[in-house]
Amino acid sequence: MKPLHKYILLLLLLNILLLGTGYFLFSVEILKIFRDVAILSTVFSIIVLITLVIFLRGQTKEPDRQTLYSLVSVSLKFLLELVLALVWFIVAKKTSLPSVLVFFVLYLTFTFFSILVILKTLKNKSL
Repeated sequence: MKPLHKYILLLLLLNILLLGTGYFLFSVEILKIFRDVAILSTVFSIIVLITLVIFLRGQTKEPDRQTLYSLVSVSLKFLLELVLALVWFIVAKKTSLPSVLVFFVLYLTFTFFSILVILKTLKNKSL
């Protein structure tokens, strides 16, 4: 589980970097948009953390089970982010342009992070 601790630390640093950037970028409407950045980055961090735990746990299993764990982790990430998008845009009615832009920038940032971690792990140990 040593790689998991390293990736959790990197995820925490990414989250702090995004919160700091959001704080300085949205200093005009600090309370409204920064609250959105904080909520979304926390939820995306939790989703990526769940994905990485499942994926990295699968890497310790026998080779025929690794593929299943990889597919489950990526599929669960997709479903959780889809539910988050539905809740964010339909239930919470966060459809203003800054809110939509913040959502997709954070979505792409955390997706890119999880893809890099998965690719780095698979580069060393293929399915």
